[in-house]
Amino acid sequence: MTGIRQIAKAAATALTVACAFTAQAQDIKIGYTADQSGSGVAELGIAGRWGFEAAIEDVNKAGGILGKKVVGVIRDDQGTPPKAIQTVQELLDSEKVQALVGPANSGNALAWLHIPQQKKIPVVVPIGTATEITTRYAKEPQNYLFRVSMVDREQVSLLAAYAVKASKDKKIAVLADSTGYGQGGIKDATEVLALHGVKPVAVEKYGPKDSDMTSQLNKIKAAGADTVIIYGIADGAAQVVRSMEKINYMPTTLGTWGNLSSLFPKMAGPKLSEHLIMAASTTEDTSDKTKSLGERVRKNFPALTCFPCAAQAYDSVMLLAAAMKQANSTDGEKVAAALENVSGVQGVIKTYDKPFSKTMHEGLHVGDFYLARWKNGTEVQRFEDPVYKSLTPADLKQ
Repeated sequence: MTGIRQIAKAAATALTVACAFTAQAQDIKIGYTADQSGSGVAELGIAGRWGFEAAIEDVNKAGGILGKKVVGVIRDDQGTPPKAIQTVQELLDSEKVQALVGPANSGNALAWLHIPQQKKIPVVVPIGTATEITTRYAKEPQNYLFRVSMVDREQVSLLAAYAVKASKDKKIAVLADSTGYGQGGIKDATEVLALHGVKPVAVEKYGPKDSDMTSQLNKIKAAGADTVIIYGIADGAAQVVRSMEKINYMPTTLGTWGNLSSLFPKMAGPKLSEHLIMAASTTEDTSDKTKSLGERVRKNFPALTCFPCAAQAYDSVMLLAAAMKQANSTDGEKVAAALENVSGVQGVIKTYDKPFSKTMHEGLHVGDFYLARWKNGTEVQRFEDPVYKSLTPADLKQ
């Protein structure tokens, strides 16, 4: 991560200076704020930033918005809520951005989402997954928070559907870290499995800094589980699969898209990392569009591993651009209302036909997701097997 952080800091500084000199009063400014240096999530934030910039470039090549050039204004929130609040205030008050894309960390979003809501600035969240991000202001006359990312509950819907069909005797266990993220995952997993008529044979926890999970895994093994859902981020999940190898217990193992971080194969090793099957919104090998974006982003970010973050940020910009054109305005209230009605927007993940409504601000849903896994420790590819191919919409319970 050290090299990535140094590159990110240097590039972000250069970009901020460049924007300060090149942005004109008549330009349309869209801000991007995410962790790009402070935590393990920085890798996701960097990937999102390059997808964001690629979209800005494409919008300008197509003539801009309302005849004006679009300028991206980048900020690094360093993974902390206080800094995240500061960057949002700076983007809205000093830079006067007309819309905002970000952040990577759900906790940071929850710390500042009241600010754009009060100032009537539309936000599209491309990475953070906490459910409350788009629902906190759902009862307001206008909710300004939208998202193009993988919501926690809907990830679990796909993982649980696969687990139920993959397990021979419906003996499924849940293993999660002890953070709020992991405990929310336990709640979601047990509730969704219950919709399938399945109760986990074991539910175990581990500390986010634990390096040996053999005790928990021995309990899971003794319970007869042949399928395990891990709810944690990359470093913890890597320790889980390493501990599985220690006790020669390798059940079908499922995890969330947080394991797209390169931390996972670096810690688990190239071969062992292939054991984990993950939820993902897209992969570089999904289509010609995703392949093309991946190639573009890798010119700036050769170490790219979190491609869905780049794709989701790209599509977030495209949806904002379409809404501004439909509203024939950059006024926040008009743009937010237009987002609830846009259709036929070409993204790299999909074509967005009325992705949002007055009461629902999620651009992606479980039916849009795939399964994926690491290959050679360097790239993520779509995963399909007979179990996955047998899944139907009715299996995706929520």
